[in-house]
Amino acid sequence: MEMTPTLAGSVEMMTAMMLPAAVPAILRRGRAHDGMLAAPLFAGSYVSAWVAAGLAMWLLYRPPAALAAGALTVAAGLYELTPFKRDCRRRCQERQRSGLRFGGYCFGSSIGLMLALVAIDAMSLPLMCAVAVVVFAQKLLSPNPAVDVPLALALIATGVAIAAT
Repeated sequence: MEMTPTLAGSVEMMTAMMLPAAVPAILRRGRAHDGMLAAPLFAGSYVSAWVAAGLAMWLLYRPPAALAAGALTVAAGLYELTPFKRDCRRRCQERQRSGLRFGGYCFGSSIGLMLALVAIDAMSLPLMCAVAVVVFAQKLLSPNPAVDVPLALALIATGVAIAAT
């Protein structure tokens, strides 16, 4: 039985999943500026982007039927192959002056995976951890078709299997 996320749970989930992957950028920002507030301000504005994502998820979330969940997961897999995804991922790896802008690029890089999470089971701790690990790896590693295409195909196959149930 799938649980419906609470507002606090949605915000905590997004923050817990996305903040660890931002640590390298937060540390870079802190080292690049002598001011003691550079890193905390960058981190705070980055987290605010994910708080907004968590709030939107909570407001819009309705457990999807199998066909809809499958279609959303297929869409997430197809999104992984788009030039927009690659551009957001590249920009998410670059130095950004604003944590909010950084969060926006990281959102664009991660939205397909978040969509799959919500479509499959928004409250699954193992799935949250798996998505967080993939997001972290994607923030550190350059796009590589040998890794990215199988991930996209796995999402598409999972979506097809869900829709067929």
